[in-house]
Amino acid sequence: MLPLYLASFLLLGLSNCLSISNSLHEHQKLEQPNLLHNQLCHEKCGQLQLPFPFHLNKSCSSVSDAFHLSCLNSTALFLNIGSESYRVLEFFSDGLLVDFPGSPSCRQYNDLNSFDFLGNDHFGVSVENVIGLYDCEDSSLCKTECETNDLPGCDGNVNGSPACCYPLSDHSVWHFGEKFSVFSKFGCRGFSSWVVQRGSNVGKRGVKLEWAVPKNSSKGVCASNAYITNATVVEAGVRCICEDGFLGDGFATGEGCIKSCIKDRKEAYGNDCLKKKRGGKKLVILAGVLAPVFIIASLIALVCLLKRPAKPGTFDPAQKPHFQSTISFRKASRTRLFTYHELEEATKGFEEGQKLLSGNNGTIFAGVLGDGSHIAVHKVECENEKDLIQVLSQIEVLSAVLHRNIARLLGCCIDLAYTPLLVYEYPANGTLEEHLHQRGGQNVALDWYKRLSIAAETASVLAFLQYEISPPIFHCDLKSAYIFTDENFSSKVAGFGLLISSLGDGSQSHTHEDSRFHKNDVYAFGVMLLEIIAGSNCLDLPTVALQKIRSGKLEEIVDPHLYYHEQPSYRREQIETVADLAMRCLLFGGDGKLGMYDVARELVHIRRDSSDGGSKRGPALEETFSNSSLLQMISMSPDSTYVP
Repeated sequence: MLPLYLASFLLLGLSNCLSISNSLHEHQKLEQPNLLHNQLCHEKCGQLQLPFPFHLNKSCSSVSDAFHLSCLNSTALFLNIGSESYRVLEFFSDGLLVDFPGSPSCRQYNDLNSFDFLGNDHFGVSVENVIGLYDCEDSSLCKTECETNDLPGCDGNVNGSPACCYPLSDHSVWHFGEKFSVFSKFGCRGFSSWVVQRGSNVGKRGVKLEWAVPKNSSKGVCASNAYITNATVVEAGVRCICEDGFLGDGFATGEGCIKSCIKDRKEAYGNDCLKKKRGGKKLVILAGVLAPVFIIASLIALVCLLKRPAKPGTFDPAQKPHFQSTISFRKASRTRLFTYHELEEATKGFEEGQKLLSGNNGTIFAGVLGDGSHIAVHKVECENEKDLIQVLSQIEVLSAVLHRNIARLLGCCIDLAYTPLLVYEYPANGTLEEHLHQRGGQNVALDWYKRLSIAAETASVLAFLQYEISPPIFHCDLKSAYIFTDENFSSKVAGFGLLISSLGDGSQSHTHEDSRFHKNDVYAFGVMLLEIIAGSNCLDLPTVALQKIRSGKLEEIVDPHLYYHEQPSYRREQIETVADLAMRCLLFGGDGKLGMYDVARELVHIRRDSSDGGSKRGPALEETFSNSSLLQMISMSPDSTYVP
């Protein structure tokens, strides 16, 4: 029988040999440098570095002469389209910001016919532009939602915002392929433009043009480890984007896509992400010879280990190993890598007294860094490496969203195997739960206006994430403990679900999953609204609240600290209206009849109609507005927007 076992070992060794050979082959393929990278010129004009595919010298690598720019006096960069020259002010990953042609250094507004570019096969006017209109006879085209944006004048003065503004994402007046002169039918005599990128409310003066490559000439244009994405406003235009785990411009003739990873708890790129192999062929032969020997020796060693009595205290199953493997991810530029020791010290060893919440999305601990910064550390349990990569990808998505009502994501730590730690900025004013239940040193109850404002801000940012971010972001476990509050009692939402198991690979499955998470967020928000009214989060609150509201006894569940019977009639009506909205979230949120956008709109209207005298805050809104109004958030105010 022994020869049979040896034969089995030899076959297994041969299998391992082939596996090692294939692995080496794959590594050798990955280690090959981008030979076309040397053709990139890395040109610069003034303070602007030209990204691919833009170029000054036509001998430089590109995909089309349409991206050829000119540099005047080594300081001013221009894009030439037809007979017009547009000065380039800034580059984005999907476009560039240009000035008005022939405009002086500072002019508050321009003639409606001064920018007559309609678009072509490579460029189009981006819908991220917000148009400021002047001297309009008909103000019906003005959208109050964009008035919450910071739109500085050409001299940088933020108080120079126009009286009338129109976001091109609205599409009710301006459409793709139209000139800005379309606004003249409303009697407008001048206009300005700012680009307001998604996830921000700060405008940059100029007109953003989206760029793309014609789809019919895009064959082979993308590098390996990149995929094609459709342009938004350039008809039949596409661009290349690197897959998760890779960085670069995504183009075969550009920088391509370089591997990005965390190795030995440090950031690494390119070949540093791979274990370098030398003498590949010799190693393959050696592996084929030694593999059977190693297998036999390993089995003998295993038998010996199993027979040897275990020594007490030599292994702690609860102790988690440090993370040593190489994980590929696309790291956001603003995130910082923390060490486990830093966070352990900040949270006092993750002791129970530091715990803010333990829920479906993980456990959050409060902490203080060595420099005195208050943080919240979010522990996420991953089962395998695939889960960890998904969490890191979600961190990148969240860190790219700039909104005053999202807790700022400072960074992460992956020192522990499959237990990533997210680090949020934690305002020193505690959580909504602590204020509602007067815990954690919060001894002063929230008044109704503060509760209403927190609810409106939270609903607005959730609607923004679900309707205006692609792919949409869902919270998946919304609770009052996940709502941080700053010194002005403005909400900061944290604790997002970063680990979401997929229902399948098909688009139908993903659509179904998005719908399910959307409904869960609406239902959970309804429960939180009841908690805001009642000051309680008991398990049977929804059932009790429904019974009391139906029987006309809402006052029996209202938080005593709100002094319901002593409130003026308009405020009692507000509480009743919010209670009714909460019940509709519970009853209709689950079947999709009520969306977070509808909830946000109602709450902002209720807050707007508040008559709290001097404490009234927030911009006035129209009675109706389209989904595009959520682009920069109906609850935002310029003086409190955070921009890193």
